[in-house]
Amino acid sequence: MLESTVEMLDGGRRLRVARLGSGPPLVLLHGYPDNLQIWSELAPRLANQFEVIAFDWPGMGYSDAWPGGASPFQMANRLLTLLDRWGIQRATLAGIDMGGQPALVFAAQHPERIDGLVVMNSLVLWDERTSWEIAVLRRLQLNRFIIRGLPGIVFNRAEKTFLPPGISLSPELRSDFWISFKRAEVRKYISRMCAGYQATLPLLPSLYGKIKCRTLVLWGQNDKHFPQMHGERLHQLISGSQFSIVPQAEHWMAWYLAEDVAAAVKLFNR
Repeated sequence: MLESTVEMLDGGRRLRVARLGSGPPLVLLHGYPDNLQIWSELAPRLANQFEVIAFDWPGMGYSDAWPGGASPFQMANRLLTLLDRWGIQRATLAGIDMGGQPALVFAAQHPERIDGLVVMNSLVLWDERTSWEIAVLRRLQLNRFIIRGLPGIVFNRAEKTFLPPGISLSPELRSDFWISFKRAEVRKYISRMCAGYQATLPLLPSLYGKIKCRTLVLWGQNDKHFPQMHGERLHQLISGSQFSIVPQAEHWMAWYLAEDVAAAVKLFNR
C-alpha cells in the first residue's frame, strides 16, 4: 500500500496524495470504484525513474469534492489546478479507466505542460462496443439507481470482472477501496461524473488529433469492458503514438500485472 498524506486546499477541502521516488514528475490518474491505491504495486516500480504522484480525484476516494461539473474537461481543469499548486510545470500523465479521458483532454488542451502520456483501458470512443455492464451504467437513470443504491453489487461486480479468475484484491487494498466507495457522497459524485462523461464523450475524438506529445496507448488484451479495439482506434487517432498490448491482461492490470505495465512504461520513456 502507498503511504499517503492529506493536503488541505482552499476552503478546507481535503486531497489525499501519495508521493515517492525522484526524477521528472509522473502523475497517475485512477478510475472507479478504486482510488490512488490502484497504483500501489506500479508506483514503487517506477519510483527509480520518476517522482511518482498519485492522488484521489476530488470527490472520489478520500478526497473532498470540488464545486462544478464532473466531465473529463472539468477534471482536466482540476488536474491543471493541482499541478499549479504543486509547482509542476511539465509532467508525464498516466490514466486508467475514467482517469484516461481527463489525461487525453489535458494533453490536447495544454501541450506546453505535458512531457508524455500513457492511456490504459478507458472508454475513449463513444461509439465503440463495451461490456453489457458499462452499457447499462451509461444509461443515466439506471446509473443513478445502481451506483447510488446498490454499491455492494457494483463493487463486487467490478472486482469480479476487473481481475482474472483466481486473483483477488488483498484484504487491505479491498478495504481501502470499499470504505471509500461505499460513502454516499462518493457514489453521488461518481454518478455525476458518469453523466458528465456520457454527455461529452462524442466531443473527445476531435481532440485526439491535437495531441502532439509522446503517447503510449497501453491496453489489456482481455479487458472485458473496453476491448482492444478501443486502444487500436485511439492509437490511429493520435499521430505518432505507440500501441502496446499487455498479454492476457484484464482491466486492473496496473495492480496485478504491475511488473509488465512498469516495463512497458519504462521502455516508452527510454
